[in-house]
Amino acid sequence: MSQRKLSLQEQLLKSGLTTDAKAKQIRSEKRKQQRQNNAGGEDEARRLAQKAREEQAARDRELSLLRKEQAEQKEIAAQIKQLIDLNRKDQDDDGIAYKFSDNNKVKSVYVSEIMRDQISNGRLAIVKWEQQYEVVPADVALKIKARNESCVLVLNDHIEEKIDDAYAAYQVPDDLIW
Repeated sequence: MSQRKLSLQEQLLKSGLTTDAKAKQIRSEKRKQQRQNNAGGEDEARRLAQKAREEQAARDRELSLLRKEQAEQKEIAAQIKQLIDLNRKDQDDDGIAYKFSDNNKVKSVYVSEIMRDQISNGRLAIVKWEQQYEVVPADVALKIKARNESCVLVLNDHIEEKIDDAYAAYQVPDDLIW
């Protein structure tokens, strides 16, 4: 017959150093301790899962904001393009060169003399869209400027042409050379 090894608890009971009641109490305390350890692990897992869900929600919010900003930028670009397409003035390639500054470089558009005067007086403006320069009315340029200020290159203050009434009574001779 083989002798079975006795556990420490059984050896203590056999020798009379402890009682059955004390052994039961120790076993119950040991089980409670193990349950608490297991429950603590579950709480830790729940806490980690909750933290992962919160981090994912934060990333989703950031991504959503980024997509929203990109959609708004596309919408603004489409509005600017539509404003320019609907309101552009035809440029005259045989006309007068109107020179202006774009990123510290002198650029020019060819316009008629009437359009040049209107640009100077603030009735027309020059805008840049997709590497092209367009001439549009000043009120349209203000709408474009509200959406994207960098598109409007030339927008002069509106000057009212005043006729000097003091000299209206005097007739100017036709043959007068200046």
